[in-house]
Amino acid sequence: MGEVTIRELGHPGDLGWVLMTHGELYAAEYDWAVEAVTARIVAEHAAHARPGRDAGWIAELDGVRVGSVLCVHEDEDTARLRLLLVDPAARGHGVGRSLVARCLTFARDAGYARLVLWTNEPLAAARHLYLEAGFVLTGEETHTEFGSEQRGQSYALALT
Repeated sequence: MGEVTIRELGHPGDLGWVLMTHGELYAAEYDWAVEAVTARIVAEHAAHARPGRDAGWIAELDGVRVGSVLCVHEDEDTARLRLLLVDPAARGHGVGRSLVARCLTFARDAGYARLVLWTNEPLAAARHLYLEAGFVLTGEETHTEFGSEQRGQSYALALT
């Protein structure tokens, strides 16, 4: 494996890549239709990100995008980790762990008291990263947001 770098979101095409990759990857791996949900999250971030309170990162392997994550303002005390994704070719090399760590560090430095996230039960590798970072399961619910019925999971991590 080559050199992995984590950089701030902001190069031309970054947000388009996040949207496209989520759509393609989740359709291929889980037969989920996530583009509408992802498009809303990406558009909201593009239109309303506040410096120092919202941020995003791209992981690159030898200069090619292989991962992403956003940290977004939920309320004055809470940030939300969103759109964590690692390309299959880069999995198992610490990319996801590095993206989660970057999000945690940003949330702490921004003064948030807690970081929350929502994921789906089949995403075992992501859940492992969240639990390893100290997140605690706070709730589960069934939904059909991606087409078929899924079990959504909410997690939280106290930062102070």
